[in-house]
Amino acid sequence: MTPSCCPSTAEGPAAVGPPVDHARRWLGQYFAAVVAVTFVHDPRALATLLILALAASGAARWRLLRRTLLAVLVFNLSVSLGYVAMSLWQGAFRPSYLVVVNLRVLLLVFLGFWFVSRVNLLQALSFSPTLCFLATLAVGQVMVFSRVLRDFRLAFVSRNPGCPRWRDRARNASAQAAHLLDKSVASAAESGMAMRSRGCFDD
Repeated sequence: MTPSCCPSTAEGPAAVGPPVDHARRWLGQYFAAVVAVTFVHDPRALATLLILALAASGAARWRLLRRTLLAVLVFNLSVSLGYVAMSLWQGAFRPSYLVVVNLRVLLLVFLGFWFVSRVNLLQALSFSPTLCFLATLAVGQVMVFSRVLRDFRLAFVSRNPGCPRWRDRARNASAQAAHLLDKSVASAAESGMAMRSRGCFDD
């Protein structure tokens, strides 16, 4: 049975309209681009590809770039600092490698945001009921966690009319992390049981 989250294709190929075909083409091109980028090790080539992606993304390029920079800032900074510390300690620091890693992550994340902004993911995955079901679960979890973070932020603002101290910020961040971790474990267990009941796992 096809889950209700996926566009129905019960009437055969003629029922698959242009939007679904368009989404599937974008999905294929996105996966091909991701695989191709992993084989590029020249920082100049990666920078050129990033510039081309920015140019091709149209009027939304700066919004997508801003989201990309915010998304990769903490990850790239922590990985880069860790690499610098370890490589300097071992005497094997390579600036070109650091540039390649950061440019590749930036390009891949930008391509992901661009893909999501242009394509209905559920339409793109409509060829596979299982993938469509998994995507629906993932999107649902993202929305739940976004709401939790928004509630934490609003509650923190309401309890701190003035400028909060760094100690208060740290306590709020630790409370958020603990709550999200507990919720992640509980949600993963519930999702696993739901998927198992629908036959997603072959035991």
